Amino acid sequence: MARLAATEIAALDPYKFMAVVGKRVIHPGGRESTESLLARADVTEASRVLDVGCGVATTAIEIARRHGAEVTAVDISPVMLDRAAANVRVAGVEDRVRVAAGDILDLEFDDGAFDVVIAEAVTMFVDRRRAAAELSRVTRSGGRVLATEFFWRRAPSDEAREVFLGQVCPGLEFDTVEDWTAIYGAAGLADIETETGPFEMMTPRGFLADEGLTRSLAIMGRVAVRPAHVRKMAWLMPRMARAVPYLGYIVVTATKPG
Repeated sequence: MARLAATEIAALDPYKFMAVVGKRVIHPGGRESTESLLARADVTEASRVLDVGCGVATTAIEIARRHGAEVTAVDISPVMLDRAAANVRVAGVEDRVRVAAGDILDLEFDDGAFDVVIAEAVTMFVDRRRAAAELSRVTRSGGRVLATEFFWRRAPSDEAREVFLGQVCPGLEFDTVEDWTAIYGAAGLADIETETGPFEMMTPRGFLADEGLTRSLAIMGRVAVRPAHVRKMAWLMPRMARAVPYLGYIVVTATKPG
């Protein structure tokens, strides 16, 4: 992966920064939400799977390894695509995982092209109804659409709201569980189910659960070797700590009617 200048590191959003320092699990519910999502995805070896906003391709690689399915992993960020392609090569699944540029608001695939469509922590950053409609469009009749999103587990303090939505993730919009259900329902999906849990990705316990001790130490080592990484982490973590008590994740699973 190309070495970024200090000014570029300072400008990274938290997701891209975590990718740069080597974190593999970069979405609100961590491995727990991914396991919940995959348990409901009904993936088989014959499934055509689309992972939209694939990040560093952790979920796409897991699907290919676990089920032998063919996965198309797309993301709009060059930083994520670079890291995703590298991870796919290291995992030895290049024959089953294809990494490509893609925009959730304008997916370059035919209607009904996929059996299973996954979007982990993507829809919430864009026009949510338009994004959900695109996920539905590229799913075949009878296929599955699954997503992970943020939501407020309880009403945030004014400080927590400003810190998270104004500084850490500017432009991000949240919805309630009911809102998310309505958004995916309006996209023409049915049998919508949800599961919720706490946001722990950036807590010590969640970090260890997602990455394991060895990788967690390696990530901290990558942070420590560059002053720009240290400054970014020192800026990010206190702000995340103020927002974490209010944050949660929601897993949305749905079926496209036949």
